[in-house]
Amino acid sequence: MFTTALHTPVMLAEVIQYLACKRGGTYVDCTVGLGGHSEAVLREIGPEGSLIGLDRDDHALQLARERLTNGRRIKLFHENFKNLPLVLKNLHVSGVDGILLDLGVSSLQLMSPQRGFSFAIESPLDMRMDTTQKLTAADLVRQLSEKELADVFFKYGEEGKSRRIARRIVETRATEPIVTTGQLARIVESVAGFVNRHIHPATRVFQALRIAVNNELGNLKNFIGDAVSFLKAGGRMVAISFHSLEDRIVKTEFNLLGGKCVCFRPAEECSCPKKQVVRLLTRKPVRPTEEEVHRNPRSRSARLRSVEKL
Repeated sequence: MFTTALHTPVMLAEVIQYLACKRGGTYVDCTVGLGGHSEAVLREIGPEGSLIGLDRDDHALQLARERLTNGRRIKLFHENFKNLPLVLKNLHVSGVDGILLDLGVSSLQLMSPQRGFSFAIESPLDMRMDTTQKLTAADLVRQLSEKELADVFFKYGEEGKSRRIARRIVETRATEPIVTTGQLARIVESVAGFVNRHIHPATRVFQALRIAVNNELGNLKNFIGDAVSFLKAGGRMVAISFHSLEDRIVKTEFNLLGGKCVCFRPAEECSCPKKQVVRLLTRKPVRPTEEEVHRNPRSRSARLRSVEKL
């Protein structure tokens, strides 16, 4: 039985505000998770509207199905959001009124003792959003060279001590396999120490491994333009990101679709198309209110951006 105590949708009021849901409209939730945002969208669009939902996590999708499905208004698919064009094509849907993309890790994933997303819970070093995928975080920690590990930690986690942490991992795995979250967290702690009592020293390393395992940034960059092409005129896309790397991609792709230069080269060298297909609704990212952060601390790093199709 699903319990909403497991899940607090981030920036729910802002999502509904920027999606500007129409009664009877067709909407897509690209990252259904446990269905908090989807449930609110269904209320807004009414019984004559329809919702298409995707998620990589089959377990979360099963729980969302219990919460949301009534047989008429919602279709749920165990799919990576990058496959939205194929899903819509198979459904013979040529245009939608709104698209939501929430890039956060769900509470269910973080709290699961089997999934390995959190250093706060001793569990297998997994981090797969789609558990049918073969590659795990433990595989990367075991297989990558010292340089490759350092590059992952620096590129995807912006970890300043990436080389030292990678070296310690390689030294440790020479004598014992690193297969649990606790082992990895302790290795990072031994190198980085606790500089900030509010942020665990393993935070950036775990973020980097999760991004690498799930190819999150590659999927995101290739997805946004494809998704916007399915919006009807006046349709809106809302994207919520949780760290600067994601937000940078969303901002760049939205600006590009908004007809802006994103290469910042001299005019004679600029190759940006400068063809406006969307109107930017958020010049700067919208952040959660202090009240929401107090109520749900995991929302503190959320950034929301939105565009409207011309």
